Amino acid sequence: MIERVSALRVRQNLGEVLNRVFFQQDEFVIERDGRPMAAMIPVEKLEVLERAARGQIAAILERRPKHEGMTPQAAERMADEAKHRARKRRDRTE
Repeated sequence: MIERVSALRVRQNLGEVLNRVFFQQDEFVIERDGRPMAAMIPVEKLEVLERAARGQIAAILERRPKHEGMTPQAAERMADEAKHRARKRRDRTE
């Protein structure tokens, strides 16, 4: 489960929060004035999300031959979009 915490609490307890993320695989949404500003997740999960996004973009590129010759920058933008879509889908299922 993702825990919501204030930015102030994270600043005051950064060591504890980092330990929980690293050792217990806890996840946090960091809020300021009740508004989500950032997330703290284990590095392994970030790497999984990035691989999934790149896999999704590769599948899209394979289905669309018109993207042959796409610049690396354009491919990276598409990968970022895919990553954001994957996160939104994950958030809806939690």
